[in-house]
Amino acid sequence: MSAELSETVRAAQAGDEEAFRLLYRTVQPGLLRYLTALVDADAEDVASETWLQIARDLPSFNGGTGFRAWAAAIARNRALDHLRYRRRRPSLSVPVDELAHLAGDEDTAGRADEGIGTDSAIALIAALPRTEAEAVLLRAVVGLDAESAGRVLGKRPGAVRTAAHRGLRRLARMLEQREPSLTPGSEQDVLAPPPLTDRRSKG
Repeated sequence: MSAELSETVRAAQAGDEEAFRLLYRTVQPGLLRYLTALVDADAEDVASETWLQIARDLPSFNGGTGFRAWAAAIARNRALDHLRYRRRRPSLSVPVDELAHLAGDEDTAGRADEGIGTDSAIALIAALPRTEAEAVLLRAVVGLDAESAGRVLGKRPGAVRTAAHRGLRRLARMLEQREPSLTPGSEQDVLAPPPLTDRRSKG
């Protein structure tokens, strides 16, 4: 957790309402995109529940895990509770430990990363196998390092790096496949989102 964010957290714990609003403005955008990939249109409701719990539990937060990671873990638990309540299950992806080692490809991963800030790209990420989608979102959107993301997901840092790398490569291929023909007057959206539905990895 950055020194600036640490100071803001301490001020919020002491009852500074403006500090809490600053935490919200800083963390909420990435958190909401993460939740959108997990629960689709219910992301706003789950985010509201998340911040209610954050406000309630903030006095007991000790800073050991980093505020962003702590907030992401709360959001993920709330999202999974929400899915269970609606009798839905998260998509099951191939266990990360079974994934073959992939060589680095900075150009491909970087190209995919360029589009992550858009809502359409979030929809594309949501179509990835669940483990890959969460790893990409936690690292590239929420801004967690591999160790912090691993604590949120209950996985080793190396497994998170592998899942994020594999997800970025898969996302890059998806982006390439969706590129329109560059003809005059073409209005096709390069990142037109697919339906946000639970998808199961087929390996």
